[in-house]
Amino acid sequence: MFHYTVETEQSLDQAIQALEASLKEEKFGVLLDFDIKDKLQEKGLDFHQPYRVLEVCNPEEAQRVLTQNKMAGYFLPCKIVVYEDDGKTKIGMPKPTALIQMVNDHSIKELAADIEDRLTACIDKSI
Repeated sequence: MFHYTVETEQSLDQAIQALEASLKEEKFGVLLDFDIKDKLQEKGLDFHQPYRVLEVCNPEEAQRVLTQNKMAGYFLPCKIVVYEDDGKTKIGMPKPTALIQMVNDHSIKELAADIEDRLTACIDKSI
């Protein structure tokens, strides 16, 4: 699968707060918290599903991967989505290992796997 997604009993806001705390422990910061529902409604569209996209980055890891392959920047910053679906809050992300395969550079696969492991641990810790 190209993604990692889990469910939590927490509200969307609680899940984001817990996720931000666990990301901080791994030295990932939230660069952007994009509220898709609000943006679509602002544009006059009828969209009511809570859906947020967090763009997260660990500067040291970004530097490491970009030093090895500039095209890896096409996938940066990493995205984690938090949304409601059928009354449940879900947290998910595209797997860095799945994305990095598109670059076809074996030298950064280990970096992608490490980042993926750390981000999935942050997600798991936040639920």
